[in-house]
Amino acid sequence: MRRDDEQPLSGGNVSEGVVRVGDTVRRPAGPWTPAVHALLAHLHEVGFGAAPRPLGIDDQGREVLAFMPGDVVWPDRFSLVDPARQLARVARLIRDFHDAVQDFTPPSDARWQTPIPAEGDDIIAHNDLAPWNLVVADEARWAFIDWDGAGPGSRLWDVAYA
Repeated sequence: MRRDDEQPLSGGNVSEGVVRVGDTVRRPAGPWTPAVHALLAHLHEVGFGAAPRPLGIDDQGREVLAFMPGDVVWPDRFSLVDPARQLARVARLIRDFHDAVQDFTPPSDARWQTPIPAEGDDIIAHNDLAPWNLVVADEARWAFIDWDGAGPGSRLWDVAYA
């Protein structure tokens, strides 16, 4: 049942059932959601703000995340990462994420949704670092979204995918 204040998100690669409610995003939850929320909470606890803050589960069983304002780079905003200086910024953002996740210990009952199993397991990788998951708000605020595919992987896997 859709609430009156829900706005379907559009553009790029938006998954079905993802809506914006005020300053939050609501999306279908799955068995991986508790592990992903633990990961996102850890990232915020260690000061990595380029990921949405997890806010729990709503009364419809959907995960609730802080909305990350800005424009998604894909499919028609590649100018946001041009010139090469901006691409270097994306690389630094990936490095900052990998450094922030290095000390994360997943819950003992963690379940991950990994459609393409990555080689290695030295970190919990995003596994979908791509232009359709990069939000650029302004010069100061960039973020990665769509963390539901996070799971065991390696720094190299994430960088190669990106």
